[in-house]
Amino acid sequence: MKDVIDLIGRILISIIFLYEAYDSMFYFQETKEVMTAYGVTSNQDFLIISSIICLVLGGVLLLLGYRSGFGSFLILLYWIPVTFIAHSFWNDPPEEQRIEAILFMKNLAIIGGLMLVYVNGSGRYSVKRLFATTKVPYRD
Repeated sequence: MKDVIDLIGRILISIIFLYEAYDSMFYFQETKEVMTAYGVTSNQDFLIISSIICLVLGGVLLLLGYRSGFGSFLILLYWIPVTFIAHSFWNDPPEEQRIEAILFMKNLAIIGGLMLVYVNGSGRYSVKRLFATTKVPYRD
C-alpha cells in the first residue's frame, strides 16, 4: 500500500509544477508583469526560461520516479524563492495577510513533500526501479 501511495503522491505533486510550467510558457508576458509587480525587474526572460526548465525537468523526473531527488531539488530551487517573494504576508496590508499566510503555509507544505521525496526516493513504482529490476537477455 505504501508503494501505491508513494506513486499517487508523486503524481499529484508533479502535476502542480508541470501546470506551473505550462502557465508560465503560455502566459509569458503576463508572468513578466506579475514579476514586475513583485519587484523582480532584472533578467526577467532568463528567470522565466530557467524556471520553466526547472519546473518541466523536475516535474517529469518526479512523475516518472527517475532521479526523483534531483527533480525535487530542481523544483525546490524555484519554489522556495517564489514562496518568499510572492507570499510575503508580513509585508501585505492587513486585509490580505490572512489569505497570503494560508498560501505561504500551503507552499511550505509542498516544500515539505518535496523534501520527503528528496530524502526517501521514488518508491517501488518508478522508472528507476523498473530499470534496476529489468534483466537484459544474454546473447551467445
